[in-house]
Amino acid sequence: MYGKDSSVVSKTKNFNFPLAKARNGDYKLQSCDGKVYTCMTSDFFLPEADCWRREAWSMIRERPDLEFVIITKRIERFYEELPLDWGQGYKNVTIICTCENQEMADKRLKIFLELPIINREIIEEPMLEKINIEKYLATGKISCVTCGGESGDNPRPCDYGWILDTREQCVRQNVSFHFKQTGGKFIKDGKVYLIDRKYQQTQAERAGIDFTPVKFSESEFQELFERLKKSEFRSSFKLKQRDREYIESKGIEKIESHCRDFIRERLAPKDISNDGKQTPMKGHPVFIAQHATATCCRGCLYKWHRIAPGRELTACEQDYVVSVIMEWIRSQIEQ
Repeated sequence: MYGKDSSVVSKTKNFNFPLAKARNGDYKLQSCDGKVYTCMTSDFFLPEADCWRREAWSMIRERPDLEFVIITKRIERFYEELPLDWGQGYKNVTIICTCENQEMADKRLKIFLELPIINREIIEEPMLEKINIEKYLATGKISCVTCGGESGDNPRPCDYGWILDTREQCVRQNVSFHFKQTGGKFIKDGKVYLIDRKYQQTQAERAGIDFTPVKFSESEFQELFERLKKSEFRSSFKLKQRDREYIESKGIEKIESHCRDFIRERLAPKDISNDGKQTPMKGHPVFIAQHATATCCRGCLYKWHRIAPGRELTACEQDYVVSVIMEWIRSQIEQ
């Protein structure tokens, strides 16, 4: 569109922008400006760019305050001109491997997961077919998956069913998911929609299917219990003597088994007809613990634990809820 020959690989005039400084001596590019995406209209690992890559790595090393993002379909060239001090990776670099179909996913992701990289993501764009990447997600090495259709002239079709399938894989493996754009030719429920480029991202956003897993650190776990203690209602629940005797007679392992059953049957389903009333306030130590920890219904689960209603709880989310409940029960027993 600018009358340039795209087959000619060259440096842009802003190649050294990460190191550019203003008159006051400060860097023009600051961390508050957001992530720095490299070679967005090309590929960081192009063979024609080998002679400049060492210089690019040098700039990235010099600006540890910036978060650099590298998207590539040439992951097999990762070691070309890799800096000697790379080690297991730079903390300020996220590398995103693209895979547009199953063949490329199996070819590239196998290599991708074996490389020394700290921050890894996958992007299925342009997504050209249904892609199964769950076995790669199960390694725990992928932090996010992004999906999107193809833009530009004569775009190949992208089916919403493929997008949803990848999302479900991410949900099952507790990996973040982002639906970036529909693409120009979008299929939903068998109907083809031709979508202007300016609407492709907003239409994807309107679908509301992005997924952010619940991952609590130990400090966040402690902070949760501190907040619960400050709630007059939550802190009013205590295990009574008969509850303690019941736990002792059954054993803590059996109580945890009961807990998993209750969560799976009463809290985990997508649609709960009696949500808000499914957990009694007596009758079992787990019920008491659920009210004490705000895991008694989906409304409380969203308010206190950031787990949204309207969808089935993932296995990881169910494990999280059980761990919160059992932590409260154990703390009560130790008192």
